[in-house]
Amino acid sequence: METVQQFFIDWKIPIIITFVLIGAFVLTRMFNWVINRSIESATEKLKVDPTRYKFFKNAFSFIIWLIALGAIVSLIPALKTFAVMLFAGAGIMMAVLGFAAQHAFSNIISGIFIVIFKPFRVGDLIKVGSLEYGIVEDITLRHTVINNFENKRIIIPNSVISAETIINDTIEDTKVCRWIEIGISYDSDVDLAIKIIQEEAMKHSNSIDNRTQKEKEEGIPQVRVRQTSFGDFSINLRAFVWTSNSILAMQMHSDMNRSIKKRFDKEGIEIPFPYRTLVFKKDLPENKKSF
Repeated sequence: METVQQFFIDWKIPIIITFVLIGAFVLTRMFNWVINRSIESATEKLKVDPTRYKFFKNAFSFIIWLIALGAIVSLIPALKTFAVMLFAGAGIMMAVLGFAAQHAFSNIISGIFIVIFKPFRVGDLIKVGSLEYGIVEDITLRHTVINNFENKRIIIPNSVISAETIINDTIEDTKVCRWIEIGISYDSDVDLAIKIIQEEAMKHSNSIDNRTQKEKEEGIPQVRVRQTSFGDFSINLRAFVWTSNSILAMQMHSDMNRSIKKRFDKEGIEIPFPYRTLVFKKDLPENKKSF
């Protein structure tokens, strides 16, 4: 009788464990679905920041699976005994675990600070340290996911990203002043070159007028072009062109380089480049060939 009872107990454990795993999976999937729908609805109607929702979603999933793991440990006698032994040696074990998990806790704390202080949010266009620009896709308990313009995901631990310098092109004001830098030859007409650059910039569909009313009344041009320096073989000009955001700025910069080059060719403005003269020994006089 005791053997039969033990048999049924042993068979109940894997069934219960299976139900616990399925329950944890279903619960996290349902919660994530509700949160995702809430984010979409709230973002469209109230224009709220989805960062906290996504972070809360990841934290809830972590807690559910942690509870499920604890339930499984309590059901299996061998694991339960092992857990009791671990707690019995809690002093040494906590020191070991604390040392091993210090990076994990650092990432969690850094993630919480990111959500609270918001140096960037989900959907922001940012540059982290020396990395390329990318759009923030997600902020988890451990890391931040950034999608760059090559559609590659950059996974950065929260503790690392918190210690880096972050350039955020989206926060507060999305407008960007893009520099268009061009060198012209010393023989070219500087005033004509400036006029061409201004006309091509204002002609572009992504260019915007960022002047104040006072600046307009004072006659300050929409696109300012300044002579920045005298180079070794060129006069260097810099145009300050405003546009709505960084992505449009990159497109506008590429288009303007092309259109300005065409206008310069048409108007006779030279963009110089260095010349190199090569002298071969066979062209030298006989008396200079031997040393």
